[in-house]
Amino acid sequence: MMRCLNDSRQTLNTRTRRLAAYALLALSMALVGSYVALSKPLVAVLPVFLLAWLRFGIGGLAILPWLKKPAVEAPMSQGIRKLVFLESFLGNFLFSICMLYGVSLTTAVSAGVIMASIPAVVALMSWYFLKERIGARVWAAVACAGLGIALLALSKQELPTQSRQVFSGNLIITDELLGDLLLLAAVLCEAAYAVIGKRLTGALTPKRITALINVWGFALMTPMGLYLALSFDFRTLSVGLWWLLVFYALAASVGSVWLWMTGLKTVPAANAGVMTVMLPISSVVIGVFVLGESLSGWQTLAFTICLAGVLLATVPEAKNRQS
Repeated sequence: MMRCLNDSRQTLNTRTRRLAAYALLALSMALVGSYVALSKPLVAVLPVFLLAWLRFGIGGLAILPWLKKPAVEAPMSQGIRKLVFLESFLGNFLFSICMLYGVSLTTAVSAGVIMASIPAVVALMSWYFLKERIGARVWAAVACAGLGIALLALSKQELPTQSRQVFSGNLIITDELLGDLLLLAAVLCEAAYAVIGKRLTGALTPKRITALINVWGFALMTPMGLYLALSFDFRTLSVGLWWLLVFYALAASVGSVWLWMTGLKTVPAANAGVMTVMLPISSVVIGVFVLGESLSGWQTLAFTICLAGVLLATVPEAKNRQS
C-alpha cells in the first residue's frame, strides 16, 4: 500500500516537472516571438550589427554573476567548449543577423510561414544528431504546428510591400526574396540552437549556458558593433526606444535563453521543438493587442490547430509516465 502511494507521488512529481518544463519552453519561444515582432521599430533606427551588439552588452551586464562556475559543475571539456561556441555562433550571432535583416526586408506573412518550419527542422535534427526516436504523435504535432502557423500567416491582411532589385545582371533578387532566404537561414540556426542546447544541458547549468553564449555573442558582434557605435548619434533615440531596447536585450539574451535551457533539461529536443510554434503565435498576438491588428475566423482556427499540436506533444508524455 505504502509502495503504491510512493509510486503515485513519484509519478505525479515527474508529470508536474514535465508539464512545468513545457511551460518554460513555450514561454521562452513566446518571448522570442514578441521581440521579433517588436524589433521592427529598433531596426528602423539602429543598424543591425549595432542593435545586436547593444543587445549582448545590456544582457551581459544583467547576468555577470552567472559566469561564475558552480561548485557542483565539472570543468568544461574541449568538446563542451566547442559546443558553447557553436551554440552562440549559430543561435545568437547568425540568428540575430539573419532574423533582424530578414524581418526588415520581408513581410510578416512570409516570416510566419517560414518560421512555421522550425518544429519540423528541430525534429529532423534531433533524429539525426541526437538519435532521438520521433514518434507518430510528435510528427503529428509538428504537422499541426506547421499547418496552424501557415494558416495564421496567410490569413493576415497586409498591404503589398514594395520590392526592389538587390542585384543586377543575371542574378536578380528582390528585397522580399532576400528577406525570406535570411529568415530560412534563421530557422536553421534556431533548430541547431535547440539541438546543441540539449547536449549542453547535460554538462552545464542553464544560467551558466546563458552567460557563456552571451559573452561569445558580444565578442563576435564587437568589431562591427563598436565601429558603428562610434559614428552613431544616440541622441536620436527616444526614451520609448531605449526602453524597447532594454526589453529586447533582456528578453533575447537573458529570459528566453534561460527559460529554454531550463525546460530543455527535462524534455527531449524533438518535443521541445514543437514549442517553437509559440514564436510566430506570439508575434501575431503582439500584432493584435499592441499594434491593433484584427483577428479573423481563419486566424482563430489556426490558433486552435496550434493548440492541438501542443497537446499532442505533451499529453502522450503524461500518459506514458502513468504506465
